[in-house]
Amino acid sequence: MYSQSPGASLDIEALSGICGSISIACWIVVFSPQIIENFRRHSADGLSLIFIFVWLLGDVFNILGAVLQGVLPTMTILAVYYTLADFVLLGQCFYYRGFTLSDGQPTSDEEAIADEATEDSPLLSQANDISTRRASRPTAADAERPRRSSSFSSFHSHLAQVDATHLSPATPLIASSKPTTDPPAVSSKKTTSAFRIFLFNTTALVLVCAAGVLGWFLSTRSARSHYSHHHQNISPTSESAGVRFDLWGQIFGYFCAALYLGSRIPQLLLNYRRKSTEGVSMLFFLFACVGNLTYVMSIFAYEPGCAKMQHEYAASQCNDGEWGREYSRYILVNTSWLIGSAGTLLLDLMIFVQFWIYRNNGR
Repeated sequence: MYSQSPGASLDIEALSGICGSISIACWIVVFSPQIIENFRRHSADGLSLIFIFVWLLGDVFNILGAVLQGVLPTMTILAVYYTLADFVLLGQCFYYRGFTLSDGQPTSDEEAIADEATEDSPLLSQANDISTRRASRPTAADAERPRRSSSFSSFHSHLAQVDATHLSPATPLIASSKPTTDPPAVSSKKTTSAFRIFLFNTTALVLVCAAGVLGWFLSTRSARSHYSHHHQNISPTSESAGVRFDLWGQIFGYFCAALYLGSRIPQLLLNYRRKSTEGVSMLFFLFACVGNLTYVMSIFAYEPGCAKMQHEYAASQCNDGEWGREYSRYILVNTSWLIGSAGTLLLDLMIFVQFWIYRNNGR
């Protein structure tokens, strides 16, 4: 007979419940930072449309797998909520970009201006060149006149930048050296801004986790009160219904895991091509990481039914190998969700590496 102390059983059950509640709290608010970031910038260029679209497909298969496999009703409700939030993000992308499934890339005019621009090029002339090239193209009849006028204007602008002291042969024209680093005031401002962002993200994460723990405490207290009123109507055999294995639920679950893993790749590639994470909310992926981590922990912190009945009814114990068989079956049923959550957690960590590498780009 397998014996386990009641205190240890309660600790495992509490750990699973707390981790699950924190995961639910994180997933409830996970989309809010990115939606707010898009609204604040009036742009969704930082997000990969393929990333959102594949994530949406993963959420659809998550709903199907959760319903067929018979997971907790709260997880099914959350899967529906994820799908609705995905539609909000897609709506923002289509609103700010237009109806296209391709990630935005610089136009040929912008690339040409970026190649021609130097440190000495006036900023206003670059902006005017972009708008001028987009608005109209020179005709063959007007080709000669702009060439003469542009030559004169370029000579005049270059002459205006030359200091009169350099006209003497004794004072050669030497380009002034430019500082290679930011002034102390600018560096201090960047440090302060980074500290504020870190403090805000940390505070938001702590508050959400605290809300998850509070939700677990209140739900546990309510469940105990309900249990005390209806204890006489519950038999030990009703507590152990076993873990059900549904074939189609498992198939949809693995489809969901594959889509979740593949959804991060387009975002990683977009950040790499842009050499920037501007427009991407760090808090968005931070909530996703904590949500996935606590979800995986809640699955592993599982208490088989025989061990639970042992300290609740003091009338049953796990037989030899029963605890291990039931726990292994439970992990097997949830393997697809474990792969999806643990895999996306690793890919999200790669996105955080990009946040660090490109922290000074696009700012």
